[in-house]
Amino acid sequence: MSTAGLVASKKLAERYADVVRSLTAAEWDAPSRCAGWSVKDLVAHTGSNFKVMVDPPAEDPGAPTPSTAEEMQELLVAQRRDWTSIQVADEFLSNADGAMGVLEMMQQDGVASTPMTMTDLGTYQSHQLSDAFAFDMWCHMYVDLLAPEGPVTRPVAEADNEVLSAAIGWMWDGLPQMCKPVSSVLDRPLGVRLSGPGGGEWTLRPGSDLLVVETGIADADTVIASTATSFVMWGTTRTPWRDHVSIDGDSDFAATVLDTVNIV
Repeated sequence: MSTAGLVASKKLAERYADVVRSLTAAEWDAPSRCAGWSVKDLVAHTGSNFKVMVDPPAEDPGAPTPSTAEEMQELLVAQRRDWTSIQVADEFLSNADGAMGVLEMMQQDGVASTPMTMTDLGTYQSHQLSDAFAFDMWCHMYVDLLAPEGPVTRPVAEADNEVLSAAIGWMWDGLPQMCKPVSSVLDRPLGVRLSGPGGGEWTLRPGSDLLVVETGIADADTVIASTATSFVMWGTTRTPWRDHVSIDGDSDFAATVLDTVNIV
């Protein structure tokens, strides 16, 4: 069960809500670090996801179905682009607790293991959605919204192991399905060592179809290392991996693998 992801999501939703309540008119209109999205768009993204969890929209047979997760998220944001900042904030704040309640329900027996396909991102068990929310909120709040990377300066809790471990866990769970080109170039084990909050050791190992992520480093002649917070940055291609990663072993092999990593 992803109960750790649920705890992390609740913490992050509370922190995010505090920031949303405090935003000024100028901050709402400021460009976020997420390309093409303002701060208002960024909050609308998270708030619309909360709303979908609490009150899923009725299917419209005549509407085109987005084929990728990015298209789907952009559609939700575009539908709210003409909203006022008050409307965007209200949707976020009024649905946050309900969304966390749905994530909690997804941890229950009989629901937790139900398969859930997330467009082009792959298929997961329902209980893992709490990890996905932890990852999404960490990226958009701590990286795209808040300084030093984002445009808004606020005193918020520092990175902690409880919150970041859930986000990093989702990245490892999603890597094989989200980044299939990695599997095509991973011809031997590659060790990964992440330091700081959310850190640990893993081995990326070739599988029968997609790569397998194992806890701990074993049988890997090449090991890459960075901080866990940096992994969020370069693993999502927000910054180049070469700015953060050190390589012990075959640098050409590691570079070939790292060039294919793009976790959404």
